[in-house]
Amino acid sequence: MNGCSEDFPNSEFVLETSGLTKRFGPVNAISDLDLAVRRGEVYGFIGPNGSGKTTTIGMCLGLMHPTSGSVRVFGQEVIPRDTRALRGVGSLMGTPGMVPSMSGRKNLRLLARIRPEIDAVRVEEVLDFVGLARAASRRVKGYSLGMRQRLGLGAALLHRPELLILDEPTNGLDPAGMREIRELLRRLADEGVTVFLSTHLLHEVEQVCDRVTMLAKGRQVAQGAVAQLLGGGETVRIRLDEVALAANALSSLPGVTAVRPKGKWLEIEGVPSKAVVVHLVEHGVVPEEVTNGRADLESVFLNLTGEREGADIGAGGGARLFPEGPVLVDSAA
Repeated sequence: MNGCSEDFPNSEFVLETSGLTKRFGPVNAISDLDLAVRRGEVYGFIGPNGSGKTTTIGMCLGLMHPTSGSVRVFGQEVIPRDTRALRGVGSLMGTPGMVPSMSGRKNLRLLARIRPEIDAVRVEEVLDFVGLARAASRRVKGYSLGMRQRLGLGAALLHRPELLILDEPTNGLDPAGMREIRELLRRLADEGVTVFLSTHLLHEVEQVCDRVTMLAKGRQVAQGAVAQLLGGGETVRIRLDEVALAANALSSLPGVTAVRPKGKWLEIEGVPSKAVVVHLVEHGVVPEEVTNGRADLESVFLNLTGEREGADIGAGGGARLFPEGPVLVDSAA
């Protein structure tokens, strides 16, 4: 659907920020953010609502001036009111604004008038790509929320962007709608489009992204490949009635890096399941069930920030409350 444009340098990174900072009076919305998004990847930009994701995107799209630091897209600095650096960028922020009384096809044709190089053939190609070819003649007011999001994604793709910046594209969608959007994003990456995905849903990022940056209170708390952050480690899960007693006993087991109570379950990281069971039995606690599983991004976040309880977990398994914590930087970036 898209190839590398001759208008932009064929560099490894298509979106970079250096020391990006934005203050609103005494409030630091973003502090010293460094990003390096590689060509052809799906890059997750994750954190709770209010962590600074949308502010960062606003600066990346030239909608606001940074207080300090810089943004470069395709090697060119982004400056508000100068859109030359953004010619190869498509974006979707929230629910797209469309004319509800017009069909999906007519909405895209209306947008296509802005760029003379976009013809009717391209509109039909985009409608097919986002799965709206059969519904293209229907009025948008009859579209589901998922269909409207796909139409908005199609609008962002009309001019064949090299970089697609998305801010919470699955907000309000049911699980089926979320899956549709994820599948479209992976298809875009497979065809060479770089996707910068801002979201608060950790489960979503874990399924679709190659690398991530995690934000909390305007600061970067972790950055790197998803596989690197997960670390390939195992999480031991035990079910029992005496959760508090077991958690207290495990605090003295050498090697334990995290103990998280979750109802009648405990999640333990850093030691194998055999060591956990032996230690508990020695302390008079017998687990009812023991399982092993791979650590997930939610666990990484909670472990990095030191938060153990009170996380607001949203639909799709996404954590919405991430306190500030230490920085983990991918040196390869």
